[in-house]
Amino acid sequence: MNFMRFIHHAYCHRFLLVVGLMGLFAHHSHAQSKASLRYEIDAKRGGMAFNSKDALPRGREFKRIDSSYYVGWMFEGAYKFEHAADHLGFKAAAEQLDKAMKLMDIDFRLQIRTRTADVLQYISIMKFHRDWDFIAYALMNCYSNMDRPDLVWEMLQRCKKADLQDEIYMETFHYLAWTVHRNRFYTSDKYPFLKNSIDENEQYANKLLDSSALKIKRDGNRNKTIFSADYVGTKMPGVWHYKSILYSYQLNIESGAYYYEKLRSTPQFPANNYATFCGIQGKFKEAEFYYDQAKKEDPGDKRMKESYYYLSIINQYKATPKKGIAELKDLLKANGSTPGFGWYNMALARDLLYDGEISIAKRYAERAEQFQEIHIGTTLGQSHYDFTASLLKLMVKMKEIESVKFLNQNWWYSPNDLSRLAQLTIEKYGLQFLIINQFASNPERDRVIYKLFSTESTVSFDEVWHLIDGFSTNYFLERYTEQMSSEKRYQIKRYHKLFAAKLLMKKGEYRQASAYLESILNEIQLDAEYEKLLLARVYESLIICKKELKETSGMKDLGRLFYQHYPQLIPFSGYTMPMQLHTNAGANEKDIIDVLKKANIEWVKGNASDIPQVYITFTQKDKLPIIQLKVDYNGETVVPLSEFTYKDPKLAGEKLCYAIFDIGDDDKGFNMK
Repeated sequence: MNFMRFIHHAYCHRFLLVVGLMGLFAHHSHAQSKASLRYEIDAKRGGMAFNSKDALPRGREFKRIDSSYYVGWMFEGAYKFEHAADHLGFKAAAEQLDKAMKLMDIDFRLQIRTRTADVLQYISIMKFHRDWDFIAYALMNCYSNMDRPDLVWEMLQRCKKADLQDEIYMETFHYLAWTVHRNRFYTSDKYPFLKNSIDENEQYANKLLDSSALKIKRDGNRNKTIFSADYVGTKMPGVWHYKSILYSYQLNIESGAYYYEKLRSTPQFPANNYATFCGIQGKFKEAEFYYDQAKKEDPGDKRMKESYYYLSIINQYKATPKKGIAELKDLLKANGSTPGFGWYNMALARDLLYDGEISIAKRYAERAEQFQEIHIGTTLGQSHYDFTASLLKLMVKMKEIESVKFLNQNWWYSPNDLSRLAQLTIEKYGLQFLIINQFASNPERDRVIYKLFSTESTVSFDEVWHLIDGFSTNYFLERYTEQMSSEKRYQIKRYHKLFAAKLLMKKGEYRQASAYLESILNEIQLDAEYEKLLLARVYESLIICKKELKETSGMKDLGRLFYQHYPQLIPFSGYTMPMQLHTNAGANEKDIIDVLKKANIEWVKGNASDIPQVYITFTQKDKLPIIQLKVDYNGETVVPLSEFTYKDPKLAGEKLCYAIFDIGDDDKGFNMK
């Protein structure tokens, strides 16, 4: 019995030994198999770039070979990231990239966390560092484009812990600072990583950039033996870039200029940001130059090109909206509904508005309002977008009101016009209250919305005026009067002065308002080419002041200057422009001429060569009625010879009323000679 038990135990031990050896062999064989599979993936991967057109099929192939290896997930995620253009696209990319990062963390944590000055050792781990760096960068951007700053922050903390000794894509502390700055108007109640005021958040962002500089110097001591002796010098421009953004936002012109000058001699000089920096100082010529330079740059992703958007404001200031209309239409045609589509539509709506093309501007503004914009690579977020769309909607409504009055100077005798005006006025006040109340609790309103020429503003000074017009006159008068004296940007002082003058006019203090307006015209540094909108608003306001003060001297000269600087504004200003009509109109064209005479234009008879001369000729081509128009003023052509066909005399007359003031028709434009 004991012998049999002994034999049984011996047999069991032998069996277990065999099973153990078989298991060990299978594990070893599996390990060898797994290593060979990964070797195959690495060989097939070769030097393929993350953004390669083959990244998707290759990624899926790699996942079929070994789904536990991060490379397949990385390439599929990279492909989806490069091709994403909406929330769902970035979400799909993030799922792949997050899986890749988790697999890396399981298998290669040691390699990722290794830091060395030994060249050979670094070469052995460099592949893992580069892959982690790109995955983290792409994943962070996916979260950012999904408007999830909480996940962005979490991702950046993982990168901070990894502490790669050479970050090419990620630049962890830069993006930590950027994330704080981009969400500066929130508090820790919304995002725990934030402080509790804009000032505190900006200080925090600045400290994070200081930490970035310290990390670069620390890394430089190790990397100078691997990369270059001037490793720190090649990395520091990134810190300067973000420093310049922070100081520009704070309107610290001296510090901002210091960092832009440091960047100027580097390949990282940001033409677009510098253009905005020039713009907030009232240096519009320089701003236009650098925005044009920025248009030639490729940001490397699908972000909105801010230069195109902000040039619409420069065109507004220069009284060249037609230039912007043509450029933006070409841009929209070329880009389609990619990120930036909504912003470009709003820019186009702005240029159309300032060209007097109200109904067409309204269409583009509504298109922007209905578009779900993605804000890539910009501090301009959804709140900026919504505000701009709402303000454009208000501007359209105000222009519609003035249009009714322009087309019928006796509108108060017309029940239809009175009813239309009442409805539009109710809608206008509703929009104004909605916008102002919407931003009443916005901590950034004083820095960006009511502050003239701030880096984060998406509207012009003239649009700000349309927002505050009729609201809290005493409050805004005190505000802009104080800023006239405290403003350190000399070129901006005259814009505060204009606002103060217009607010004084609201209070009936026309004499003091006139003094402010006259002083603007006497400023030596005023740029007649780039500040035509400012000059036009000054002339318009002086005309009103003289009329209220019953001063007729100089009135005609002011009207002439108003027309020469910005004719498209006149139909919506309430000013009755004296003009002289020359036409061959007969009985068949009477209805068209009646529309012209009904409009708010003073048609002067007799010899009056010192006012605009309007030449309208009626003819036929191929049995189609043709209208030809030209306007001369003081021997110069203001509206070049143009022509159009028509069917409806009333619509043709209205079209002429606007065309006289160089207002285009972007849908059925004049065929220029």
